[in-house]
Amino acid sequence: MKLFENKKIRFYIIVTVIVLGAFYLLFNSYGIVKYIKVKTELDELNIRIAQLEDENKKLEAEIDSLKKNIPAKIEKIAREKYDMIRPKEKKIEFKAEE
Repeated sequence: MKLFENKKIRFYIIVTVIVLGAFYLLFNSYGIVKYIKVKTELDELNIRIAQLEDENKKLEAEIDSLKKNIPAKIEKIAREKYDMIRPKEKKIEFKAEE
């Protein structure tokens, strides 16, 4: 065929095929762009899992100390979370200015 004998035409066809192939590899539903997006989400979720595991360990330690009836821990929680005070104590609150 004389159509493909011309070097310029053959070059443009090859370049077009390569460019279309590259676009397909990059932007299809299983492409590189999608892979990078999913990989980033996976990394963020793994970081969040590690944070939640640390928080769970701290909460379990707090539960254990409460189960062991450690008086200082019980008093601290009663004062901080439930605003409890001992008899004959006065509660003083400070408000931050904005």
